[in-house]
Amino acid sequence: MTRSLRLRLMLAAAILAVLFMLGLLPALQSAVSLALKEAIEQRLASDVTTLISSARVEGGQLRMPALLPDERFNLPDGRLLGYVYDRQGKLVWRSRAAAEENVSYSPRYDGQGNVFSRAAGDDGREYWVYDVEVKLLGGQNAAYSFLALQSVDDYQNTLKSLREHFYLGFGAALLVLLLLLWGGLTWALRSLGRMTLELDEVEAGRRDGLSDDHPRELLRLTRSLNRLLRGEREQRRRYRDSLGDLAHSLKTPLAVLQGVSENIAQRGQDLEQALILQQQIERMSQQIGYQLQRASLRKSGLVRDRVALRPLAESVCATLSKVYRDKPVQVHMELPEPAYLPMEQGALLELLGNLLENAYRLCLGRIDIRLEHDAHGLTLCIEDDGPGVPAGQRDRILKRGERLDTQHPGQGIGLAVVKDIIDSYDAQLVLADSALGGAAVRVRFRQA
Repeated sequence: MTRSLRLRLMLAAAILAVLFMLGLLPALQSAVSLALKEAIEQRLASDVTTLISSARVEGGQLRMPALLPDERFNLPDGRLLGYVYDRQGKLVWRSRAAAEENVSYSPRYDGQGNVFSRAAGDDGREYWVYDVEVKLLGGQNAAYSFLALQSVDDYQNTLKSLREHFYLGFGAALLVLLLLLWGGLTWALRSLGRMTLELDEVEAGRRDGLSDDHPRELLRLTRSLNRLLRGEREQRRRYRDSLGDLAHSLKTPLAVLQGVSENIAQRGQDLEQALILQQQIERMSQQIGYQLQRASLRKSGLVRDRVALRPLAESVCATLSKVYRDKPVQVHMELPEPAYLPMEQGALLELLGNLLENAYRLCLGRIDIRLEHDAHGLTLCIEDDGPGVPAGQRDRILKRGERLDTQHPGQGIGLAVVKDIIDSYDAQLVLADSALGGAAVRVRFRQA
């Protein structure tokens, strides 16, 4: 079943229009057929009047002129036939056009006046018959039935032609109606299109909520969405504040424990226990930071953030250049302007911090940062000229606590945090070999 509202409405309207026309067509054909029959009956009644006005009774015998005023009765191959029967049903006269036509019709002289019916000829052709009973003719008592007959072929041909015109007309009318319906639905659904554009702007971070410039039927929906957006932002703010409070409250006890461990380390006999305590405190601090990152860097449901990449990348590189001031590193950025990534600023800052810190620590002297765009989405690529990552170890180092570099301090959670951030944005992290000789980290964001 189609998921397009416009196509559904169009399909429903088309079905209703077709059903309406299919029901209207027989009714219209019936009305036209009845009108044709009435017109034929009136015409035959006029033709019978012509026969009656031409008839004379002389010596008790019916006399008809050789040529009737209506030429159609006189033509041998005419379609209008005339007959006169007496009271006993005996044929007493026929028109010249009816000289070679034998029609199976028996007049009923029963005092009912006029009769309009159909009769069949010996050759199978059908005729319309209009029968008029006459008792007084020329002022004399005379009982005759005057008949005028017309072939049904003209009626059927006319009805067939009209039916064909009906089909063509109804088909054209249906096509025009469907075009008008499509235009009307397009116009009526423009408000939904505007709402879709506004939602895209909300997701892109260019709008805080939906406007009230919509039909009354949609205002309740837009206002409900605005309340949902405000509630989501408020919930995110409270969540971040709670996480900040939690981090702050945990930082103080850890600092106290760190101070205690330093005091213990000053006593030579307790140095080993102090080092163990300091290591565990450091591990606890990193684990708390890791868990806070996992909890806070979640993608929102309705609001899609967009953050400029170059300013954050330059800021992180400037900070790391100070940290590694004894190690000259050249950073080459190929970032188009403007270059945006669909992430929160805090999440992007954490991601760049971990990836670039690894690159600074492991490179020999060069780091490349690129943003590639294709039909499938965006790809952030960070490459270095360091030792690289063996193909067999790439999956392992993405796990929490796993490290290849044992010469520098750390707990091996940096790439795990990066992996969680990327997963929360439905992106993909790929480790590969760099053209510089080291590692290449590619973060692929799918096209929204």
